[in-house]
Amino acid sequence: MKKLLVAFAAVAAFSAHAAETLTVAASPVPHAEILEFVKPALAKEGVDLEVKVFTDYVQPNVQVAEKRLDANFFQHQPYLDEFNKTKGTHLVSVGGVHLEPLGAYSSKYKKIDELPSGANVVIPNDATNGGRALLLLAKNDLITLKDPTNILSTIKDITANPKNLKFRELEAATLPRVLTQVDLALINTNYALEAKLDPAKDALLIEGSDSPYVNILVTREDNKDADAVKKLIAALHTPEVKQFIEEKYKGAIKPAF
Repeated sequence: MKKLLVAFAAVAAFSAHAAETLTVAASPVPHAEILEFVKPALAKEGVDLEVKVFTDYVQPNVQVAEKRLDANFFQHQPYLDEFNKTKGTHLVSVGGVHLEPLGAYSSKYKKIDELPSGANVVIPNDATNGGRALLLLAKNDLITLKDPTNILSTIKDITANPKNLKFRELEAATLPRVLTQVDLALINTNYALEAKLDPAKDALLIEGSDSPYVNILVTREDNKDADAVKKLIAALHTPEVKQFIEEKYKGAIKPAF
């Protein structure tokens, strides 16, 4: 009997100290890389971080909302707001981590003023990143928008197009793949990095440091105060993570905390 009691006590003690699993969806670069960096620190805090890599901008939110995953790390607040509005979800930000400036890239031209009349331009087909792309073009006088502050601007909101640019909207993940087939592509930095593009050197246009599109850690309303989630955002806000971002991405992405 004593042996049984000792065995049960050992199991109870092990269970009490067993790591809590936290499953987080992330884009491959840089989000999953940043999460992998904080894994050891979280393990010391009793959190076993599992990173699930996704290449699209829809399933990470869907699976968190459906409680198949605990959190995700891939998007900015304007995208989350629009997703919640259109999908009827109630996902929330736990905190901002870094900024990924959106850029305009070309495999044919070295400078934006070389872009010819009638050039083929591709932009993301989701509302916020599509609007973001148009705002970047408007800020650099390639087009004029009805409201140059509206982050949900669409192609229909273009009021002047002096170069007669021809626009197409494609899923954000596919834009690097069509870069050689078009004159200009507006690409999110995570996909640019995956395609081995250097935003600091290769982008003909790029957002400034005043961009509001900070990438955030997202979860459900009923999960935002969970101990493991709090430990994760704390781990993402350390000087070590800031140094990791600055050294690994060399200005292509910037810490936002």
